[in-house]
Amino acid sequence: MTSGEPAGIGPEICLALARESLPCELVCFGDRSLLEQRARALALAVTLKDWQAQAQHSVHVPGTLAVVHLPLAVPSTPGKGDPANAPYVLALIDRALEGTLARQFDALVTAPVHKGVINEAGIAFTGHTEYLAARTGSRVVMLLVADGLRVALATTHLPLRAVSAAISIESLCETIAILARELEQCFGVREPRIAVCGLNPHAGEGGHLGDEELRVIAPAIERMRAAGVRVSGPFPADTVFVPHILAGFDAVLAMYHDQGLPVVKHSGFEQAVNVTLGLPLIRTSPDHGTAFDLAGSGRADHRSLRAAVVLAAQMAAARR
Repeated sequence: MTSGEPAGIGPEICLALARESLPCELVCFGDRSLLEQRARALALAVTLKDWQAQAQHSVHVPGTLAVVHLPLAVPSTPGKGDPANAPYVLALIDRALEGTLARQFDALVTAPVHKGVINEAGIAFTGHTEYLAARTGSRVVMLLVADGLRVALATTHLPLRAVSAAISIESLCETIAILARELEQCFGVREPRIAVCGLNPHAGEGGHLGDEELRVIAPAIERMRAAGVRVSGPFPADTVFVPHILAGFDAVLAMYHDQGLPVVKHSGFEQAVNVTLGLPLIRTSPDHGTAFDLAGSGRADHRSLRAAVVLAAQMAAARR
């Protein structure tokens, strides 16, 4: 588990989580002094210990946290992001990724980072999903999970005007194939049923409100159905999330970020988890940001991080 942006809520929600019983061993990547300072400031009774790669490992002991220490570049103040610490934030991801790829860890859980602070440091960064995809040379799919609802995205962090050009028959087929495979392998869903959203209002209204459904989305669905995948659509995005329609599917594929995420966050913001499918490892994260306005206040909610850790453990067990 990476502790994320040091000026955000990441360090404190990691500490809050460490006080609970968990179905796995928990190892936190971060600056040990930062974690100690934040624990004292918020009166979080957590005993930190150095994690040893060759030690005998066991399940998590509530009130303790194993730490892989990586030093901050400069001291960090809650709520005040400093671009000087951007290399530190990326180093947390890199070191945790290396350990997971080397099978030292069964899964990777990432606490929130601040894209703007990293970009202010002169480092091009659009998000964990894209960063991990580039580092591993993977074609990935973003999946959001909350309260039994699973919503995948055909595109991720793009301006709305760029979405149409980013969708092709080939890209949708790849996305559907990854989603179907990972639902089986990591979620234990046999022959998953996937609903695909249209891009335009009313799924294009037969071409009168846009033709992407006719040119791209429907042909991709037909190709994947011919390949044996149980996929249906395109459905209007404003009706596919109606409960009686959702009941017939194991996951929904939305075309863009804000088409799918508002539904997930409304369904259960405190329990929402972001999953990156298609990587050669399991990666989850809480589905919220750094919350600079809450950092250091003791009011940050760690339930989404807990859900991310529990889901990662479940996925790792299913993949075995």
